[in-house]
Amino acid sequence: MIVTAETYHVPVLRKESVDGLDIQPDGIYVDVTFGGGGHSQEILSRLGKKGHLYSFDQDADAEKNILADDRFTFVRSNFRYISQWMRYYQVEKIDGLLGDLGVSSHHFDDETRGFSFRFDAPLDMRMNKRAGQTAADILNNYNEEQLADVLYLYGELKNARRLAKAIVNYRSSQRIETTGELLTALGIDAKQENSQLSIVNSQLKKDMARFYQALRIEVNHEMDALRDMLKGATELLNEGGRLSIITYHSLEDRIVKNVMKAGNAEGKIEQDFYGRISSPYRVVGKMITPCQEEQERNPRSRSAKLRIAEKI
Repeated sequence: MIVTAETYHVPVLRKESVDGLDIQPDGIYVDVTFGGGGHSQEILSRLGKKGHLYSFDQDADAEKNILADDRFTFVRSNFRYISQWMRYYQVEKIDGLLGDLGVSSHHFDDETRGFSFRFDAPLDMRMNKRAGQTAADILNNYNEEQLADVLYLYGELKNARRLAKAIVNYRSSQRIETTGELLTALGIDAKQENSQLSIVNSQLKKDMARFYQALRIEVNHEMDALRDMLKGATELLNEGGRLSIITYHSLEDRIVKNVMKAGNAEGKIEQDFYGRISSPYRVVGKMITPCQEEQERNPRSRSAKLRIAEKI
């Protein structure tokens, strides 16, 4: 598969999310989800000669989209290590951070990566192909209780225990390595044309989307990484600096909303003597969702939510 910046990822809420940063021409900014570079290009277009942008991505494929600009530094790493990398580059404070969470268009469309149940392909799902366990490893090695917990907590599947039991029963005689084998284990019929799979039942499609979401989150430790990144961002941001974060599902959105409201991922409210909420942030404006035109142009954007907060 030939990957270009244009095909790798279509940036969601590109203008709105960068507007939310309130760019200062000479400021230092971080894009923690570089992908195809769409948001990074927009940030650079608003920076002056003394401004600088650091962009993170752990996927080797994203490196093909690196921008040739002296004001740009690409960081090949998980964004959870933002504090360590900023120390490495001797950056004490930043003026804004943008994050487009979730999975890129490229990951969904590349059948070799295993992120979509549209393809009868190996169950990988690692955003960093150089390290960590795959989705197949989890399906074959977790015990029934562990599998049920992952599916319930990260996929919010009410039938998590039944699904986990079906997987354990199937793998007792055969490993689960591909999407087709997983669907068979779960008793789901899917039409197949070449490498493409099609689940006709709309409810089953929704359930499989949640199932894949749960596996992906577990494989990539997404919730822990998000908490670590937001904690680092809170420590790094200058007074008046902005967080501009796009989320796609309720789990990550809840964490982002809690941090912006209360200053912590759990949403634990602390109040001063006068009952005023003590938080390092001020929420800026209302949550933003893509317009109808963008949703039609880019289906991935349909579940997107943009939240913006300012460090106080």
